[in-house]
Amino acid sequence: MDANTINSRDAGSVTQGLVAMWVAVASFSIADAIAKWHGQEGFAAVQIVFFRYFFGLVPVAIALYVAGFHQVRTRRPVAHVFRGVLMSVALALFFWGLKYVPLAEAIAVAFTAPMFITALSVPVLGERVGVARWLAVVVGFAGMLVIVRPGAEAFQPEMLILVAGTAVFALGITYTRRLARTETVTTMFTWTTFVALLVFAPLAWWTWKLPQADHLAGFAVLGLIGGMAHYLVIVAYRNAPAAVIAPQEYMALVWGAIIGWIVWSEVPSAWTWLGAAIVAGAGGFIALREARAAARNRSQA
Repeated sequence: MDANTINSRDAGSVTQGLVAMWVAVASFSIADAIAKWHGQEGFAAVQIVFFRYFFGLVPVAIALYVAGFHQVRTRRPVAHVFRGVLMSVALALFFWGLKYVPLAEAIAVAFTAPMFITALSVPVLGERVGVARWLAVVVGFAGMLVIVRPGAEAFQPEMLILVAGTAVFALGITYTRRLARTETVTTMFTWTTFVALLVFAPLAWWTWKLPQADHLAGFAVLGLIGGMAHYLVIVAYRNAPAAVIAPQEYMALVWGAIIGWIVWSEVPSAWTWLGAAIVAGAGGFIALREARAAARNRSQA
């Protein structure tokens, strides 16, 4: 990213973007902790996802009120259903794995999403990925192996659930980039919520556990801050360059470590920190290369 990219934006706007991303990252970390707590309370991941999107209807209603209820209309309903299934299934897998894996380690595995996205952008979007970015993908996946440590005595098979969830999430994000060529953010946000509710309502009923008042309060917070965090991410990327915003996501590891230590007395191992550093470095490099490529494309246009 060159200096002109930052100078072309108002400094106050970039600051707003950074603050929005910082709040969003903290909110996502709190939401993950709430989901982990509910899982350890005996709630199935599908029921947690159902309540996440049920209470997420409130942010959706606010977004539609602001943008206009006509945003629900679309000429690509099948594509929205496919995306909604991908995003909600990815969340269910992540919540399932969270039940068994320390919070900071789960977040560190989720950091590999940019590597999956880069790899999937070739077959799904037809994009060209240079040698440098492919090397970053390989390094990032190597970092993930350091975190997961397959074959080691400390290996947790549940880590593979998180890896699968991250891969499905990356596919959903990649498909989002394709769908965003014709659809608005509000339309995708709304359809994903309703599709997730339709998919997970019968699954939640099948595994239903009666929530108590404190559980319902936790589910409400999960849905509200989850929806708010997604909106703040949109604000962040609208106000600041992607190369500035994307690296801020790695603050989630710090939040995860703090929350995990306070609530569950979890202390990430040195291997987790090392792997996370490798993954963060590779992800930051990919974000920087993509930002430079986007800047070149804009200048050529």
